[in-house]
Amino acid sequence: MSAAMSLPPNSIPAGDIRDKLIIGLDVPSVEEARAIVARIGDAGTFYKIGYQLAYAGGLEFARELIDQGKKVFIDLKLHDIGNTVEEGVRSVARLGATFLTVHAYPQTMRAAVAGKAGSSLKILAVTVLTSYDDQDLVEAGYAPVTAAELVARRAGQARDLGIDGIVCAATEAERVRSIVGPDRLIVTPGIRPAGSDAGDQKRVLTPAEGVRFGANHLVVGRPIVKAADPRAVTEAIVREIAGVEA
Repeated sequence: MSAAMSLPPNSIPAGDIRDKLIIGLDVPSVEEARAIVARIGDAGTFYKIGYQLAYAGGLEFARELIDQGKKVFIDLKLHDIGNTVEEGVRSVARLGATFLTVHAYPQTMRAAVAGKAGSSLKILAVTVLTSYDDQDLVEAGYAPVTAAELVARRAGQARDLGIDGIVCAATEAERVRSIVGPDRLIVTPGIRPAGSDAGDQKRVLTPAEGVRFGANHLVVGRPIVKAADPRAVTEAIVREIAGVEA
């Protein structure tokens, strides 16, 4: 591990390679999340809190992580009437989180951009969930639009509305980059280290593939938090990312 990667959490430098890995704390309690963070130690710098943990005290835990110098991604995928989204985003901005997700519907995205005004919070628009494939879209009434086509359409709308970044499957990252340009973020869930179980994800790639396709940040949850040695898995993924970036 490089000298930069051995710094204590409250000394995380800007542009640290560890920031490219976002660890999904997909666990049922703050106590379990806190124990995982402790086991990972300074190998991990960026954590995602989604529905499961957020509704079990995770938003207060986000403050704890931020106070430790960690970065936090609040993954609530907001989607509601404009005023509700705007005020919800404004509340999350006060937490000091780095990222917040909203669904990539134009009205929702406009409201989110308004709600984050004056803060450092970055809004990420979720295009098509990585557990969806073309058949799922048929069932949802989107046919004949494919998952790739819907991702591209929503990425273009997000770009035009001033959204900071896109959440999409790594398999779509290259096309999304061509749509949103070089300055917006691409965050890819559904990342699985080689040999890992894909679980309920249907459009997956390895960490190295995700970076090569143009992702700025990779989200990895269960392969880390369910591992016997979550720190070792975290370090291995960071090394894989660093190998591509070198």
